[in-house]
Amino acid sequence: MDIELARTFLVIVRCGSFIAAAEQLCVTQTTVTARVKNLEAQLNCSLFVRNRAGASLTVHGEHFVPYAHQLVQTWEAARRALPFPEKLQVQVRLAAENSLWNPLLKDWFMQLSQQHSSYAVDASVHDATTLRAKLESGELDAVLMHEPHYWPGLQVEQLLEEKLVQVQSVVQPDPYIYVDWGTLFRQQHDAILPEHAHSALRCNLAPLALYTILQKGGRGYFRTRVAEPYIEQGILERVAQGPEFSWPVYIVYANSQPNPALQHALTVLKALMEKEADWLQIQDRLVY
Repeated sequence: MDIELARTFLVIVRCGSFIAAAEQLCVTQTTVTARVKNLEAQLNCSLFVRNRAGASLTVHGEHFVPYAHQLVQTWEAARRALPFPEKLQVQVRLAAENSLWNPLLKDWFMQLSQQHSSYAVDASVHDATTLRAKLESGELDAVLMHEPHYWPGLQVEQLLEEKLVQVQSVVQPDPYIYVDWGTLFRQQHDAILPEHAHSALRCNLAPLALYTILQKGGRGYFRTRVAEPYIEQGILERVAQGPEFSWPVYIVYANSQPNPALQHALTVLKALMEKEADWLQIQDRLVY
């Protein structure tokens, strides 16, 4: 079976419609429809019910989801393994959201680099949407992210619990900078602080917002371990009665295929977390 058929099926499931899937795959809707018809013909069953709202899975479609995921993941594993230098028998691909590369992914990668293992390590940083897509397609083995992604063949484990707190410059508390921490944060923030839901200043990179506040003044939401050193120095202060938001960190990894290299990488990560039991007290070093 053409692996693109399974990949297209999964994109439709994720997007909810043939039109949206076509846009994400950069192909025409006719191509998507043809792929689905081909797949349904090979499986001898209907996978989707199309209506005005989009496309929903049939019973057969729901049963095919884990198989499609395994097909794509197995194919990606084969592409990784062939060809490959004999001395590096396998590759493990790790990634993190933009806000988690420092220090989590950075320290994890450094620890692995010192292990001198017999496998290659590929580390990258992406936005949450890209991470989810790459996990589903089998292009990544493990991901550090804030909002866990549940999908057949994926294991989700919480690593730590952080908080987002509102802080301001002691010199100039305005303007308010809306730091976009993702879908869940936006929902909670906009419900509790509707007056800031449409702030004129917005960004999705916390170091950019923090740098601006430190240089020119203002206020916004940041992780406690990032804000605390500046509070201790008297540069920033907590906003009185500012609501706090929970911001847990998860590791999401593939568990449908046995992978000793991945298991070793996860063991290294968990050992790192245990060693840094006071993780939330670590002073985060920002790179501007």
